Amino acid sequence: MLNRREFLKNSSLTAAGGAILGTGLSAGMMQKAEAATTKGGEVKEVRTICTHCSVGCGVIAEVKSGVWTGQEPAFDHPFNQGTHCAKGATLREHGHGERRLKYPTKLVDGKWKKISWETAIEEIGDKLLKIREESGPDSVYLLGSAKHNNEQAYLFRKMAAMWGTNNVDHQARICHSTTVAGVANTWGYGAMTNSYNDIHNSKAILLIGSNPTEAHPVSMQHIFKAKEENNAPIIVIDPRFTRTAAHADHFLQIRPGTDVPIIWGMMYHIFKNGWEDKEFIRQRVFGMEDVKAEVMKWTPEEVERVTGVPEAKVYGAAKAMARNRPGTFIWCMGGTQHTIGNNNTRAYCAFQLALGNMGVSGGGANIFRGHDNVQGATDLGVLADTLPGYYGLSAGSWKHWAKVWDLDYEWIKGRFDTGSYEKKGDKDVHVMNTKGIPVSRWIDGVLEDKANTAQKDALRAMFFWGHAPNSQTRGTEMKTAMEKLDMLVVVDPYPTVSAVMHDRKDGVYLLPATTQFETHGSVTASNRSLQWRDRVIEPLFESKPDHVIMHMLAKKLGIDGELFKNIEIKDGEPVIEDITREFNKGMWTIGYTGQSPERMKKHQQNWGTFDYDTLKAEGGACDGDTYGMPWPCWGTPEMNHPGTPNLYDTSKPVAEGGLTFRARFGVEYEGTNLLAEDSWSADSDIKDGYPEFSADMLKKLGWWDDLTDEEKTAAEGKNWKTDLSGGIQRVAIAHGCSPFGNAKARAKVWTFPDPVPIHREPLYTSRYDLVEKYPTYEDRKSFWRLPTRYNSIQSKDYSKDFPIIITSGRLVEYEGGGDETRSNPWLAELQPDMFVEMNPRDANDNGIREGDDVWIESPEGGKIKVKAMITRRVAAGVAFSPFHFGGHFQGEDLRHKYPEGADPYALGEAINTAMTYGYDSVTQMQESKCSLCRISKA
Repeated sequence: MLNRREFLKNSSLTAAGGAILGTGLSAGMMQKAEAATTKGGEVKEVRTICTHCSVGCGVIAEVKSGVWTGQEPAFDHPFNQGTHCAKGATLREHGHGERRLKYPTKLVDGKWKKISWETAIEEIGDKLLKIREESGPDSVYLLGSAKHNNEQAYLFRKMAAMWGTNNVDHQARICHSTTVAGVANTWGYGAMTNSYNDIHNSKAILLIGSNPTEAHPVSMQHIFKAKEENNAPIIVIDPRFTRTAAHADHFLQIRPGTDVPIIWGMMYHIFKNGWEDKEFIRQRVFGMEDVKAEVMKWTPEEVERVTGVPEAKVYGAAKAMARNRPGTFIWCMGGTQHTIGNNNTRAYCAFQLALGNMGVSGGGANIFRGHDNVQGATDLGVLADTLPGYYGLSAGSWKHWAKVWDLDYEWIKGRFDTGSYEKKGDKDVHVMNTKGIPVSRWIDGVLEDKANTAQKDALRAMFFWGHAPNSQTRGTEMKTAMEKLDMLVVVDPYPTVSAVMHDRKDGVYLLPATTQFETHGSVTASNRSLQWRDRVIEPLFESKPDHVIMHMLAKKLGIDGELFKNIEIKDGEPVIEDITREFNKGMWTIGYTGQSPERMKKHQQNWGTFDYDTLKAEGGACDGDTYGMPWPCWGTPEMNHPGTPNLYDTSKPVAEGGLTFRARFGVEYEGTNLLAEDSWSADSDIKDGYPEFSADMLKKLGWWDDLTDEEKTAAEGKNWKTDLSGGIQRVAIAHGCSPFGNAKARAKVWTFPDPVPIHREPLYTSRYDLVEKYPTYEDRKSFWRLPTRYNSIQSKDYSKDFPIIITSGRLVEYEGGGDETRSNPWLAELQPDMFVEMNPRDANDNGIREGDDVWIESPEGGKIKVKAMITRRVAAGVAFSPFHFGGHFQGEDLRHKYPEGADPYALGEAINTAMTYGYDSVTQMQESKCSLCRISKA
């Protein structure tokens, strides 16, 4: 085996430009490698997209005689321009897949037994139908994936609807659900507003709970471009001195869980010095006075008392953002994974609104999503609380999608349990319109007393369809829940920790899915751009693409006729492009309607024509389009909308990618106007704020006759979200207007538990002296179908027995739960051991030395055995571990439990085995960034 030095020297890291970040080579020192034609067959170059993080780097795969023989980063790709990170540089390992699942297996008497696909589908289907008959459709949980392409994600959510359950969710619940909820409830959409490339225009860059140097390495080339060309100061706020913090001009080391105090502390200086953008706030923001009243409580003394950051540093960071505009604000899971995650994300939004940094190039809320298609899977509605396109679960939303699917609404309704689990006022809410159990709480869907659970019966069958269980907290209880299920089905290219962390002897099936390199379809990057992947190689071993497996399962369950009514099946495989066209027909809310397969493929074949700074095509086949047609790409594909590079940018006409804030919350609140004042997008025929467009509004404006006769028929009684002709959107945009209206962003969200974000101490806090002033919420009897605890946990002080705060994060070598990347020999060699970072003071107090084996123990009984790394990256009283490891459980090595030849090279404890209870007050996001532990020498 090569050592690390030889690997870096010989691999595509140096040829491909991970070199820029890792080895100091400049782009001018690199040349594009040409694929040679050799004896025995021609080398074919296939264009695809990296399957790791959300940057969406372009890759050229070299294939000879059906074998993936080489790869290059795409030098003409507008996102990565010939660069790769360590993970991206080793993608070709997927094409060999030594540690992958090779054929379907089931657990029989504690041993893995090979079975046929036909047997697997038959047995699984029979058990599902039996559970449905006995306990109803809600006793089956369909856990989807951020690794599915858009078409597979859409099909998965549709399949859940055809089965008759909202117990469907995916990874986004536990990474950015608090972002989506917080941001969408502030200005309309819950996504990254600008783009990685647009950071080139930033004059200041603030990162909180974000470590892109390891999590999104290629994004750093965009950040460094702003730093070098604009002299943009970098402000990093984090409990840990990360590799990103090493590049910062200002580093604010906060106590974990104090995001709101540090942001309000900075805004205290902004308001005190009059640095806020008063005219922007007047025209485009509601509720800033309420925010200001809360902010001014956070004096420099109180901010330091709660966060640990002295006034001079807070003032310096605030001044850097105020004096260097436009500035961008970047956040990741360090800010979202908290019991008040929605408060954190809304505080971040309020900060940008106060400085007028929204709707401008170089500004924005640049929310870096995690997995390669977590944005797409979220958009496509693989969530317990919505249908595709964030339509929600109302009767009107279901009727809209029933029309898109060409199905009888009553038939769909009849697929769900009868009766009601909850009330709205005095009225029963049908199960179809009730939020499902979120993935963060599936454990409790199994273990909670049935009398306390708002559904007919407990969860009995669980699908892990491309999901790593070690990414979730309360690992010891998860093991128990897995053991209590009637059936556990894992559909994945790798066995994942789901195959081994329990002590089951039967009732577990492992079905080998392909990677995204063995299929084709679209994927949505963090900046909302849709990219097309071509198939690199045919499926390896006996693996099948996810949409093929869905077709097999649906056929067994008797719902294939409805699921694929307008989707052609060719040789057992649903036609991907038909699925794309179907979601194009329905997703008017967020403009997933203009990105037809043909347009996406055209963009893929013309990467090099898109400008690196603006992402706009300069001439060529895609002239005028923004790369990937970032949503909203309004109207039908024939409208040829270019996509929206920066959300809420009023300097451009809507037809050219401009936008206003969305009128999502009505036109007034308690007598106060919610529509924009003296602000509109360029070329708008309405020179002020206006509500969302509907057929009635077109008639009042005298624009109804701008519709064709066919459009009038489709649009009658509809609005911009439900008009399947796209006519209402077309006419609104022709008059320079945003189809969703022109309103103010709301800094005060009156529909949330805390309308103005406030600080609340974590459930397991190290500062029990602060609980009286900053308490958590009261317990909730039924929240997303389950009781949810808050003050009953916080009422006890655990800090004396568990004095160290434990937090978690990413490593550059691994992604997510780590099963794919730890199964890659190159990456596993670079980072073979799970570890905990400890401050020297804590290590010395506990008699621990570098490299010692240590126990991390939690207040809830979970414990893990890991290596100690002694470092000042973390402050005294704080410890950090990565969350990518699995395959050990509370000191036991589980390698012997994997199917033969499918165990990852690197195994280790999951930090989430030792992470505790705690869920966000709006979305049920798990608390995995702030708990307590004690650490002792093993």
